[in-house]
Amino acid sequence: MATTSAPVLNGLSSSFLTGGKKNQALLGAPLAARVGGAATPKRFIVVAAAAAKKSWLPGVRAGGNLVDPEWLDGSLPGDYGFDPLGLGKDPAFLKWYREAELIHGRWAMTAVVGIFVGQAWSGIPWFEAGADPGAIAPFSFGSLLGTQLLLMGWVESKRWVDFFDPDSQSVEWATPWSKTAENFVNFTGEQGYPGGKFFDPLSLAGTLKDGVYIPDTEKLERLKVAEIKHARLAMLAMLIFYFEAGQGKTPLGALGL
Repeated sequence: MATTSAPVLNGLSSSFLTGGKKNQALLGAPLAARVGGAATPKRFIVVAAAAAKKSWLPGVRAGGNLVDPEWLDGSLPGDYGFDPLGLGKDPAFLKWYREAELIHGRWAMTAVVGIFVGQAWSGIPWFEAGADPGAIAPFSFGSLLGTQLLLMGWVESKRWVDFFDPDSQSVEWATPWSKTAENFVNFTGEQGYPGGKFFDPLSLAGTLKDGVYIPDTEKLERLKVAEIKHARLAMLAMLIFYFEAGQGKTPLGALGL
């Protein structure tokens, strides 16, 4: 696994993708070197692993790494030891796969809601909405595609660089408006869970005190597990929607609605 992962990791850490030689050096350096000699603690302590490691096959003791992979210790939210292909053996890949799962899951949850609401509102199947003459399209396809590429390109590039160099995108030069830099600060210290007034406006995982966002460890841990469970269900739902679309069916039609 180590020999095969080396070229991929070298590609991920190229100067083009990580924002230059400085960030590339930071990526390859240990944590202590990145922060000036001593690893700084996070803003709050995250429980490393549950006392009793949960399993995706409760009650089954045999099976070795198929049932209880040694490289999964239960510390990740929603970790039930399911990794039959051994994709998470390499810690670097495990971190990247979790980031990918989280982002894809969030998009899937948004898409599922959009598909149901869109068809319920317009009566047009989601896979035909863009081509329907009655569809609301104030922009041409070219304008929409260009805007999408620009906006998503900017956001995704910032997320990409921040993955390799955490907190690098909260500085003034990394944002188009200097006054918004504080909105991009990672208040929780957790990759993928920035929190703050900008990313947690309802304070579901924290509290606001005198205008300052304070993360709540217990709330955040509970919501992380709930989110990843819903994200996985949404990704499976989207897969089913694609198969249904191939047969000319819709989710609402399958439900008889």
